[in-house]
Amino acid sequence: MPGLLRGIARTTVVAGTATAVSNRVSRRQAGRWAAQDQQQAAAYAAGDDTSDRLAQLQQLGALKAQGVLTEAEFEQQKARILSS
Repeated sequence: MPGLLRGIARTTVVAGTATAVSNRVSRRQAGRWAAQDQQQAAAYAAGDDTSDRLAQLQQLGALKAQGVLTEAEFEQQKARILSS
């Protein structure tokens, strides 16, 4: 009987340890995924900003080509867009 109790106790300890390790790995992986999601969201937001700037520069170039803006005005506005 003592051998049986010892076997049951050992199995309980092993199962408890495995559960604790599994939970720790799951929490760590969830943290990594959350960090990845934040990085992707930041990259997406930066991409939108780049698209807006590109569209503004294209409109600016079209105004210059039409003769609406002088070279100096074009350069001034381009610098403003690129610095923001």
